[in-house]
Amino acid sequence: MKQTINIFWFRRDLRLDDNHGLFKALSGNRPVLPVFIFDTEILKKLPKDDARVTFIHQTLQNINKTLQTKYSSHLALYFGKPLEIYKQLIENYNIETIFTNHDYEPYALKRDTEIGRFLKDQNIAFHTYKDQVVFEKNEVTKSDGLPYVIYTPFMKAWKEAFKTSTFEHYPSENLLQNFIQITDLANVNLSDMGFEVSNQKVQPYHVDSELIQNYEALRNFPAQDATSKLGPHLRFGTVSIRKMVAKAIAETNEVFWQELIWREFFMQILWHFPHTATQSFKPKYDRIEWRNNKTEFELWCEGKTGYPLVDASMRQLNQTGFMHNRVRMLAGSFLCKHLLIDWRWGEAYFAKKLHDYDMASNIGNWQWVAGCGVDAAPYFRIFNPTTQIEKFDKNLEYIKQWCPNFQEPNYPTPIVDHTFARERCLQVYKAALS
Repeated sequence: MKQTINIFWFRRDLRLDDNHGLFKALSGNRPVLPVFIFDTEILKKLPKDDARVTFIHQTLQNINKTLQTKYSSHLALYFGKPLEIYKQLIENYNIETIFTNHDYEPYALKRDTEIGRFLKDQNIAFHTYKDQVVFEKNEVTKSDGLPYVIYTPFMKAWKEAFKTSTFEHYPSENLLQNFIQITDLANVNLSDMGFEVSNQKVQPYHVDSELIQNYEALRNFPAQDATSKLGPHLRFGTVSIRKMVAKAIAETNEVFWQELIWREFFMQILWHFPHTATQSFKPKYDRIEWRNNKTEFELWCEGKTGYPLVDASMRQLNQTGFMHNRVRMLAGSFLCKHLLIDWRWGEAYFAKKLHDYDMASNIGNWQWVAGCGVDAAPYFRIFNPTTQIEKFDKNLEYIKQWCPNFQEPNYPTPIVDHTFARERCLQVYKAALS
């Protein structure tokens, strides 16, 4: 006779503590089988040494170790299409309910709709919960119910909503004894999936009182190690957003807190306007006649534009999977406005390289620098890649670290003259928008 169980499906919530959906699952009256599925639809697009896949796998193995040593349980790791995996699980167990947390990206929404429909036909309940954000979907809107498309009023409304909301934590860590008592479960490894251990490492996050208090003063200087490195950990849910917001509030630091709100702003934009995944929020910007010169794009990717701060940022990205936020804006602006290359090319390159890649934030920020998104920089705002050095890397520390050959004779000459590029950009944008 098949055992009756519930399942918790880990996705963007790779932790055992303060996990909303996991708390709900473990609070039920059935033993819980924890499951993670390496989705072939997602993995097939990634390089075989992708650092994010290595990070996810190692994180899951750490969870597994905790479950095995403390609770005689095991996390089941599968590789395949989620729908096919659930068909297999139904053969082995009598499943009452599948619990998981919301995912808001277009592919995830389509996948969950399909799985929900299948499970309903099998008389299996499918419950999902809000976990990766404090506010989602329509929870922070204008008085007429429409979504905010400018950050500052959204941020103010978010804070007002926060003041009047019950800010809950979900102590899933106190209920781990309710996992199923089985250790002989699927445990796919990287090589089974055609992947290998990456040479790049996802950096641990660092959020203490000193970092938060110095955040506003130091965050714009890429040579300073003054950012939290929270991005990948929020992306994959190895840390609770609720705990990070609580920490920011405890330190009474508005700037650090507002960076967390920016993340939620872009997530609700993608949810309300899913077309922005591939199209400009402002449709007229899709009339821009991009040059899309492939040779110049390759030089940008490789950090060989002849502009040291741009090149240093791209080399940091290529070597480490991380790029400081200040130079992300410069590199993005340079691609779109100096080289007139479609923002979607840059967005796709960052998607491939960034450890903290998050669709909503990446698209939101790329459309910001291109001028075509919500609350975007006006199209005539064109960063000067030379004067930016004086503002943000005056002592050349960052450039020397990532672009040590910038003063040598073999360093490339600038790919385009700044004054010429600026005028060309203004003309092309003006023609498209008139």
